[in-house]
Amino acid sequence: MSLEYASRGLVGMLTPQANTTVEPEFNLLWPSGVAMINARLLSDKPTIAARLVDYFAHYGSALDQFANAPIRVAGAACTGASYLAGREREAALLAEVSARRGYPFITAAVAVVDALNVMQARRIALVSPYPDDLNAASIAYWQSHGFAVDRVARAFNTAAAFHPIYSLEGEAAAQALRELENAPVDAIVMLGTGMPTLRPLRDVRGWRGAPAMSCNLCLAWRMVEVLDGATPRAETLRRWIAGEPWAARLDG
Repeated sequence: MSLEYASRGLVGMLTPQANTTVEPEFNLLWPSGVAMINARLLSDKPTIAARLVDYFAHYGSALDQFANAPIRVAGAACTGASYLAGREREAALLAEVSARRGYPFITAAVAVVDALNVMQARRIALVSPYPDDLNAASIAYWQSHGFAVDRVARAFNTAAAFHPIYSLEGEAAAQALRELENAPVDAIVMLGTGMPTLRPLRDVRGWRGAPAMSCNLCLAWRMVEVLDGATPRAETLRRWIAGEPWAARLDG
């Protein structure tokens, strides 16, 4: 079945309730023929960590919002929930939901793992917008997948705002990324789906530093690989990292 705006495929995305970055970045990232419908992850828990745990517990039911829309792959644009759930619980949930729904369900964190693996990266650096507790959980998550975290550059929002991560400006992320240009690593990951990353990534193409990628970029790449019926490939990921074709849309 072909949809008017999704000749290549329709994807479904789960997005944390106050995240203001996912839809704009993915709408820039998607190649021609890919369309996205979005559902919000909702929680009334009082802390970031508690909300992340709540989101993870309700991934399966959140997909009900898509009803019988003909999506071919679904994603969870929420990395923090993966850190707190841990590798084994996440893998079990993804397998169970994918089998029950009849289409692949992929988290942003697992997409990053797939990206690092196809790039044969083992030593990594992170750009992190997280508070200390979530930052520690993030490092432990990457280590559980066999990656050595060499260093972490922190991106902060110095002003009071509605959310410490979602309100970050791209320049704060870019400054943290530039701190890692000389890091002796195989890859750099800009963490979180709520931190703006596309302009910082565009601006370091061709730099002397390690290949840099973000959680949103990796999730978009991984979902398009599913639509194309392909296993994750380094050659396609390199094109995404090089900005093909999304970088040209940034200032359009």
